[in-house]
Amino acid sequence: MTDPTIRLGADIGGTFTDVVLEVGADRFSTKVLTTYTAPEDAIVTGLHIVCGKAGITPDRIGQIIHGTTLATNALIERRGAQTALITTEGFRDVIEMRSESRFEQYDLNLTLPLPLLSRDQRYTLPERMDAQGGVLIQLDRADVVTLCAELRQGGYDSIAVGLLHSYANPAHERLIREVLAQELPGVMVSLSSDVSPQMREYERFNTTVANAYIQPLIASYLHRLADRLAAEGAACPVFLMHSGGGIMDIATAADFPVRLVESGPAGGAVFAADIAARHGLDKVLSFDMGGTTAKICLIRDQTPKTARVFEVARSYRFKKGSGMPISIPVIDMVEIGAGGGSLAHLDALNRITVGPESAGSEPGPACYGRGGTRPAVTDADLTLGKLDPASFAGGTIPLDPAAAQAALLAHLGDALHMDATEAAWGLAEVVDENMANAARVHAVENGEDLSDYTMIAFGGAAPLHAARLCEKLGIARCLIPPGAGVGSAIGFLRAPFSFEANRSVFMPLSNFDAVTVRALFTEMREEATTFVRSCSADAPIVCDYKVFMRYKGQGWEIPVPLSQEVAEAADADAILARFEADYAALFGRTVQGMAAQITVWSVNARTPTSAAPPAAVVAAGATPDSMTDRQLFDAALGRSTQATVYARAAMSPGAHLHGPAAITEDETTIIVPDSRTATALADGCIALDVKDAP
Repeated sequence: MTDPTIRLGADIGGTFTDVVLEVGADRFSTKVLTTYTAPEDAIVTGLHIVCGKAGITPDRIGQIIHGTTLATNALIERRGAQTALITTEGFRDVIEMRSESRFEQYDLNLTLPLPLLSRDQRYTLPERMDAQGGVLIQLDRADVVTLCAELRQGGYDSIAVGLLHSYANPAHERLIREVLAQELPGVMVSLSSDVSPQMREYERFNTTVANAYIQPLIASYLHRLADRLAAEGAACPVFLMHSGGGIMDIATAADFPVRLVESGPAGGAVFAADIAARHGLDKVLSFDMGGTTAKICLIRDQTPKTARVFEVARSYRFKKGSGMPISIPVIDMVEIGAGGGSLAHLDALNRITVGPESAGSEPGPACYGRGGTRPAVTDADLTLGKLDPASFAGGTIPLDPAAAQAALLAHLGDALHMDATEAAWGLAEVVDENMANAARVHAVENGEDLSDYTMIAFGGAAPLHAARLCEKLGIARCLIPPGAGVGSAIGFLRAPFSFEANRSVFMPLSNFDAVTVRALFTEMREEATTFVRSCSADAPIVCDYKVFMRYKGQGWEIPVPLSQEVAEAADADAILARFEADYAALFGRTVQGMAAQITVWSVNARTPTSAAPPAAVVAAGATPDSMTDRQLFDAALGRSTQATVYARAAMSPGAHLHGPAAITEDETTIIVPDSRTATALADGCIALDVKDAP
C-alpha cells in the first residue's frame, strides 16, 4: 500500500542517473550509470537499490518525481520525429532567417545553426491576423483540407502550427488543429498559441517546432516509464520537473515536452535555494557540476533567477545568439560543457581545450575501463589525487590510474612535453577557468559582484572543483550540502507543483486599460491554477504575478514582479514605480522622459512550499579522526601536497579541519586546498572558508 510520506526523485543525467528515496526524515540515494538506449532501465535499477537500503518494497512509494535530459539531447542530436511546420503565407523562412543579431560581430565566415526543419518541411496557408488579433485575411477551411493531402504524402508524425500574431487571436490555429484531427488522425499537433503565446515570431515558431519535434519521443518515453514503474510495483503517480522550477503531471509533460528541456538543472537550482533558505543567505551562486555539464545560477533572496527565453545547443561556446531559442518560463542558468566526462584535446594552436564533447557513461572517461581512450576531467582529477580509485561511486566503479595517465600523455602531454601530472594540471585549470569565466560574465550581465556571494556546490564533480573556483572568483565561503552528489534529485522533492501562464498584449502605460488588465490576469490565473489543480487537487495555491517592461524604442524587456494587490487592482502608477526601481537596480539609473511599455504578462500558480527550518549555529570544534593520507595536487600552489583524508560520516557538527584535505563519501569527494578550512555545520553542510591570515 502506498505511503504519501515516501517519495522518490530520479534525475537522468548525461553520465549518471541519480535516484533519491525519502522515507519520512530518512534519505537513501544512489548513482547508476545512465542507460542511453532505455533510460528507464537505470531508474528501475536505482529504485531497487534505494528500496533495498530503506528496507521497503516499491509498492510503498507514494510519489515519483522525475527529471530528464532526454528532451535536451533529442534537440542537440537532432533525433526528433518527422515534423512539419504550418505558418502564415510569406513567413515560411522565419526559423531559418532568425533575427538580425550577430553573435560573433566580426566573423566574416559566421556559420549559423541550421533550423530543426528544412524548407521542404515548412508549409504556408493564406491567412493573416494583425497585432491586435483582428482578422486581415480570413483562413479558408478548404485550404487547410487541401494542405492535409500534401502533409499526408510527407508521412509526418508531428505538426507544429505557428501563425503570425496568433498569441493575440488563436482562432486560425485552432481551426487548423480541428481539421488536422479529422484529416490526419494520430498525428500530434502543437499550436504556438498554446506552447508559447508570446510576441516575436522567431522565438515562438522555434519553440513550437521544438515542442512538436520531440513530442512523439517524449510522450512515448513517459508512458513507457510509467508502465515500467508500475510493473516493478511502483504504481504511484509520476510527475515531471519542468524548466521553471516546479513539477507537473505526465499528461501535461507529454503535451508540452519543450518545458522539460532544463528539468534536471532546474531541480539543482531548487535544491540550492532550499539550502540558502536554511542558512538565511540572500546572495548565492549555485554551482552544479555533474558528469556531462556544469550549471551556474544566481539565487537572490532564496529564489533562483528566472527568464522566459533561453538557448539550447549553442554552436559557439558561451555565445548568446548562437543556439536554438526556446521561449518558455525557465530558471536562468549558464550551462557549460564542463563535467567529469568532458573530453580534452589540443586545438590548432596547441592549447588545451575541454568540452563540450563528453565521454558520457558509454564508454566514459579512460579511467572507467569501459573502452574510453581520450582524457576527460575525471582522468585529470584522478591523476591529481582528488579521487580514490578504489572508492569511486561507493566502490561500484573501480578506476584505473594507469589508463588515465596514458590518455593524458597520448593526447596532451607528449605533444606539450609534459608529464601526466602537468597535463592533468593544465586540463583541470582550463576547465576551472572556463567555469569561473562563465560565472563572471553571468554576474556582470546581471549587475552582481560575486565577492559578496556564498557558493553552494553540488553534483558528483562540483565538490572536487568548488574550492578552486572560489579561489578564482574571490568567494570567501562555499557550502557543500549533504547529498551533494545527487543534489538535483533531492531538489525535485523540494519543488512545488507549478505552471506559468503567459500572454503577449502590447500596452504602453500611456494607454493603460485597467479593465483589460484585470481580465487578462484573471484569465491567466484560471489557466495556471487549472494545471496545478490537475496535479494536486486539494493543496492551496499561491499565484505570483509578473510583467515584462521596457522603455519605448528598446529591443528587450526586464521582468517586473508585482504583488497580488497591485496586479488585481491594475494600478498603473504602482507598476511604473516598480519598473523604475528594478530598472535602476539593474542598470544604475532610469531613462528620464521615455515612455514605458508592457509587452508580456505572466501568472505563475504554485503550491506553497513549507518554510525551510533554519540551520542551527555551531561553534568550530575538534578535528575528526583521519582515515589516511594521500598526495593531492594544489593548483594554486602549483605542487603536490600531503593531504589528510577524512570520512564525511565522521564529520559531526562542529568538526573542523585545515586543508590540504579530502573529505570522502560514496557519491562525491570534497577537496579542501591549502587555502581553506572545512567545518561541519548543524544541518550536515560542510563549509569551506578562507583560512585566517597567520
